[in-house]
Amino acid sequence: MFIHLGGDTVIRSKDVVAILDHQSRGLSQDNQDFLTNGKEQDHITQISPDLVKSVVITVERVYLSPISSLTLKRRANVAVDFDEDETEKAENKDSSFN
Repeated sequence: MFIHLGGDTVIRSKDVVAILDHQSRGLSQDNQDFLTNGKEQDHITQISPDLVKSVVITVERVYLSPISSLTLKRRANVAVDFDEDETEKAENKDSSFN
């Protein structure tokens, strides 16, 4: 499944490593250093000029999204639930032929 991050940006849900709240005052120094290094290495994509609400870390890139981390986590959970349901249906269909 896919997750819409805002604007025209859509990613595969299985590529998501973490979804962080960008507005949190508790963003650790390690996370801040990670974002700084990502910007320097051009591994960060800012989806829109609007206020950044979440940081989405994938296998290959980091996205700064205007959508809240809670909303993105809900979308990710829906995608995972849907993928699991589809896998279960396929497995049940395969076992019914045996």
